[in-house]
Amino acid sequence: MFAEERPALRPLPVEPFRYYRYGMRTVHLDGCVEVEAAYYSTPPGWIGRRVQVQWTDLHVRVLDPTTGALLREHVRAPRGWHRIEDADRPARTPRPTLALLARARHAGAHLHTVCTSIHEHDGPAGVRRILGVLALAKKYGPAAAEDAAKAALELQVPTYRFLRRYLERHPPAPLTLKQVDPLIRQLTLYRDLIDRQTGDPT
Repeated sequence: MFAEERPALRPLPVEPFRYYRYGMRTVHLDGCVEVEAAYYSTPPGWIGRRVQVQWTDLHVRVLDPTTGALLREHVRAPRGWHRIEDADRPARTPRPTLALLARARHAGAHLHTVCTSIHEHDGPAGVRRILGVLALAKKYGPAAAEDAAKAALELQVPTYRFLRRYLERHPPAPLTLKQVDPLIRQLTLYRDLIDRQTGDPT
């Protein structure tokens, strides 16, 4: 029986059959979608839109959720890495990225320089790091983040990782009584005033 079937048999495929996992993703400001902590580019014009994603241990596929058309297929990347095709790199800085850089400018001159350096060095992949820098400024305060950015520029390591580690090791000191403006009255005076106005004997 095998001898009879042999002429009709075809060679085995080069790679085994792919078993995909599925999910939906929103395209980030950097034009990428996240799959298991790695990032994969989509064609221009998809920022903020939902796409369907299929992935195996070797490949990631990005599909149009409406038509099912294949938008991009990437080789899997290690955690934290980006896979961005040259055709997906914008010719001009996208408006959302310009808005992020403007926010950094308002936060501080040194912070803006660090964010600009990240954008120039990393391109679209740096958008997430710029967002991280702005989040640090919100968490630790603009003054502390600006000091960290100044140190990063002096040491020539204008990166999000340096700022995060610097701020974790040099948290801003809490306000002391000596730092409180003397024009601000003691809270007990406000309490006494309210008591007199309300007639509360306590």
